[in-house]
Amino acid sequence: MKGWRLWILGLLCSAQGCAFNAQGEEMVYEVKKDKSNKEIMESMKALDTATFGGGCFWCTEAIFQSIEGVEQVASGYSGGRSANPSYEEVCSGMTGHAEVIQIVFDPSILRYEKLLEVFFETHDPTTLNQQGADKGTQYRSVVFYHSEDQKLATESVIQQLEGEGVWPNPIVTEVSPITTFYKAESYHQDYYRLNARSNGYCQIVINPKLAKFRKVFSDILKE
Repeated sequence: MKGWRLWILGLLCSAQGCAFNAQGEEMVYEVKKDKSNKEIMESMKALDTATFGGGCFWCTEAIFQSIEGVEQVASGYSGGRSANPSYEEVCSGMTGHAEVIQIVFDPSILRYEKLLEVFFETHDPTTLNQQGADKGTQYRSVVFYHSEDQKLATESVIQQLEGEGVWPNPIVTEVSPITTFYKAESYHQDYYRLNARSNGYCQIVINPKLAKFRKVFSDILKE
């Protein structure tokens, strides 16, 4: 797939973890009755959902929130064995969950394949259960597909990337059907937007990643 631009983010996730005690919530979307007619029509658009895990969800959330056609991004946990896991439980590696983001997007504006391009270019899909300094199954590279079309698209992109030899090592990204998405604690949501100026992790790790992402994908950024 010519045109794929390999760029190594190279910034290791710091030890500044965020440990909170609130239980995760299963994600639910509602249309409120007090919405205007315009808002109701907007909510009825044919939206689609994608779920990716590419390391720390603070970083991936910030990247995908910047893309035109993305309606919502939530940080959470998927792919594990227990219900409503907490952040501490997921970080223990005992639940089998991965830190993921769930993206609601408008496919008339943004194709799923474009989301995959952003996903594969903004993390290292060749390191098993690791992104930078973050190690464990909770940081694994994973695509949880929501349809057969998404599965086939993901497998096709992986095959093309491997055929081009974009990375010296094989891609180890897990491709699995989505089961349950548990929304992470409220402190994790919109983490970069709420903490960009005050938190060292945002300044040292997320800011440079976003800068590189925005330079490469300037054509799909929100205004």
